Amino acid sequence: MRLSALFALLIGLAVAQAHAGESTVDRERMFNHELRLLHSDDTVNLRDAYDGVPLLVVNTASRCGFTGQFAGLEELYQAYRDRGLRVVGFPSNDFRQEVDDEAETAQVCRVNYGVTFDMFAPISVRGDQAHPLFQEIARQSEEPRWNFHKYVVDRDGQVVGAFPSRVTPDSRELREAIEGVL
Repeated sequence: MRLSALFALLIGLAVAQAHAGESTVDRERMFNHELRLLHSDDTVNLRDAYDGVPLLVVNTASRCGFTGQFAGLEELYQAYRDRGLRVVGFPSNDFRQEVDDEAETAQVCRVNYGVTFDMFAPISVRGDQAHPLFQEIARQSEEPRWNFHKYVVDRDGQVVGAFPSRVTPDSRELREAIEGVL
């Protein structure tokens, strides 16, 4: 077994052990949602699109010191999408750094940073107002502490790694966690 695969396995085991007393994935809260794509009338059924697929879930913001991570997230998506990884972005104004105009948000991620992975209309990602998807993510791991908090989710909908904003998309620890779910 490669060292990186072993590291990712250990991360997954640590997360599982930390949550051993909790119930398993609540697939309804995780995937039973229709969400609108960013600056679009099109919606995506999360169950149809992502249930059974390894994911990198990220809460984003257009006016944040970490906004430049969009470029690295797109690089991750391009590097791993042929192996099944889907990167999904959820703009949020929970930290007061998202613009009110979805067209501007779309401009930032798609034009300024070349994002091609799915970006959704803004939602809340923290507290009582959090979307059920992020409530389930928080139940399994932790709430986002800031913008660009990243979650690696396995094919079963289990969060196997949570990475704060300061962990960049090109970091070894994030890539190893991704490798572990592919």
